[in-house]
Amino acid sequence: MPKTADLIIRNARVLTMDEAAPRAEAVALAGNRVLAVGSNDEIRALAGPETQVIDAGGKTVLPGFNEAHMHIFPGSVSLRQLNLHGVHGFEALKEAMQAYAAANPDEPLLMGFSADYSIISLDESVTRHHLDAILPDRPFMMFAPDHHTAWANTAALEKAGLLHGKDVGVGNEVVMGADGMASGELREGNAFGPVSALASTGGREELGMVTGMDPENVTPEQYALDRAILKSGLEYCASWGVTSIQNFDGNHYQLRLMRDLEQSGELPCRIRIPFHMKNFMDLAELDKAAEWKKEFATDMVRGDFVKVFMDGVLDSQTAFMLEGYGDRPGYTYEPLFTAEAFNAIATKADALGLQIAVHAIGSAAIRQTLDGYEAAIKANGKQDLRHRIEHIEIIDPTDLPRFRELGVVASMQPVHVPGGTCFPLEPTDARIGEDRWEYAYAWRTMKEAGAPVVFASDWPVSPVSPFQCIQDAMTRKLWKEGLTDQRFTLEESLEAYTAIGAWVEFMEDRKGKLKPGFLADVVVLTHDIEQVAPEKIMDTVRAAVTICDGRITHQAA
Repeated sequence: MPKTADLIIRNARVLTMDEAAPRAEAVALAGNRVLAVGSNDEIRALAGPETQVIDAGGKTVLPGFNEAHMHIFPGSVSLRQLNLHGVHGFEALKEAMQAYAAANPDEPLLMGFSADYSIISLDESVTRHHLDAILPDRPFMMFAPDHHTAWANTAALEKAGLLHGKDVGVGNEVVMGADGMASGELREGNAFGPVSALASTGGREELGMVTGMDPENVTPEQYALDRAILKSGLEYCASWGVTSIQNFDGNHYQLRLMRDLEQSGELPCRIRIPFHMKNFMDLAELDKAAEWKKEFATDMVRGDFVKVFMDGVLDSQTAFMLEGYGDRPGYTYEPLFTAEAFNAIATKADALGLQIAVHAIGSAAIRQTLDGYEAAIKANGKQDLRHRIEHIEIIDPTDLPRFRELGVVASMQPVHVPGGTCFPLEPTDARIGEDRWEYAYAWRTMKEAGAPVVFASDWPVSPVSPFQCIQDAMTRKLWKEGLTDQRFTLEESLEAYTAIGAWVEFMEDRKGKLKPGFLADVVVLTHDIEQVAPEKIMDTVRAAVTICDGRITHQAA
């Protein structure tokens, strides 16, 4: 390694995430690697005439944030859509929709996101009739924050061929109204996919989620549009200090787009994209995932794991529950895969050496996933594949020790907790049931049970800001006295966003820490985060400088 640094960050409060040397004053980078970490005087000696120097001014310096669960294509597209977060009541919705429509006169499908389930009111569900009263003549659809439910107006439903209903497969539903026509509510990807296809993007951003398949007959103009949208979204992530993304939908098309950006020197974040195994696919499709792992295997772009949806979400009552819902006892819904089908998928993927990551919200979905991982171990022997469960919003306590026993990662999003900074407490608390609150969104309980806990935002379900997620992890309020305090410390939260994220993706030998020889992924914050009150982190702290692979990818004005 060269003796002279290309870039030095000095006068910093460096949190290295390296247990052997947890703190420092300065960091030196050479090429795409960390050259040295140490005192200001030690690092100053590595400067040459061409060395760029950043004075951190006593602010925090960390390894770049590892966003361990997000959806980059839908997230990137959402930057062009109507953000309905915090909008409540018909009049507020009307004002927002009409302003957006006026600003986008040529868009074939107007789309909104982060529309609360109770956007009209807690007592009245939104229907196509509400949307028709606002926009009767232009197709419109808006997503719930979780992106598992959408609502469309009549113009959109009619154009998509859904107005009179349609069989959209297990776990998906075009909800019908009392008049025998679609109500406007569309549950899961197969239901809202035909509407998404009306957009200027042709719904290509949803294919990695809905079908896992590549788009057909992409023109050069469409490819250029998708590339530009993704580049903009990746740059947005970099502006929040993100240097690594573990994406949770995808297809070969997205991997090719990322490789294109990498080869042209325009990729501002490292990214891994899964093979999305759907319930209509033959088991032999997993061989493609093994091929992707070989085809995309650089430190910047990888296609090296398998994603599975086991169930839906709590608010639409599409999560698979052991004993029903608190406000609907006995209604358990159904999994997207039978136990036998998932056991076969887990066993084959495990045999191919592929990490598996399963979206499992409800207690029954989590148990069925753990059962599948156990079946894989019985068939193949225990391997270090770090299989994951995503979200884990309500777990039966008897399943807690199985994470440690089976070596399963708990991938959780503190920003999702009802009553936090992002989502209202109601009606989710009622869906869960008060008797099960103790085991809902229980990241401290998971950690103490021995599960490796990694944090992420699930963007665009919630904002990509790591600082909002960290604040929610540190400030979570008890829903009632006597419940376990699930809060993390700042150190634990930062570790869950850096070093543990790198470990989960098998890169703990070269990233997630500021350590000589590690990849040069660094974020300089605007503040000394240790001196910021926990309840003020999300509104105070930002990324001042983001460095990925030794290249500055964001610098605040």
